[in-house]
Amino acid sequence: MAMRQLHPETWVDSYADYLFNYAVARVNDSEIAKDLVQETFFAGLNSAKNYKGDAAERTWLIAILKRKVIDYYRKINSKKGRAEVRMSYSSGSESEGDWMEEQVADPFSSFENDAIENKELGLAIQDCISELPKKQSLVFTMKTIRGMSTEDICNELDINPSNLWVMIHRARTSLMGCLNQNWF
Repeated sequence: MAMRQLHPETWVDSYADYLFNYAVARVNDSEIAKDLVQETFFAGLNSAKNYKGDAAERTWLIAILKRKVIDYYRKINSKKGRAEVRMSYSSGSESEGDWMEEQVADPFSSFENDAIENKELGLAIQDCISELPKKQSLVFTMKTIRGMSTEDICNELDINPSNLWVMIHRARTSLMGCLNQNWF
């Protein structure tokens, strides 16, 4: 198997939209999302020497962006940051292997201590998700936790993108209300 190479000169054209959509879905602010994507590209350039070629370039950039989103929430509210950690990296998720591989490659990671802190919050989030209307819960889980594409979700559930984003917005609003009441 040939080792993958990084091609930073193509990142903006190849990944900016994908990374922006990922970020804006998590921070709900397009300016902050743009800043996070820019920070991701800079961090990718600065740590390119650590890229071993095991993960696809986009997967590697998403792992960096996930850390940027977590750092953003930690700066504004440490509990929201821990919620993002739990939602993105709960045990048994398909992305756990890639994430753990990236953490091993990152000597500055503090992720190993978060698992213990996050157990109680993770249960609160799961309880709040279970309180959502069934379709909202399904859409939220598919998009935000499993990271499925808008197109795949719309095709699978036979809904249009506008309906999808309304359901996600309502789910997020309900989840924040639930978490504010039961956790924060």
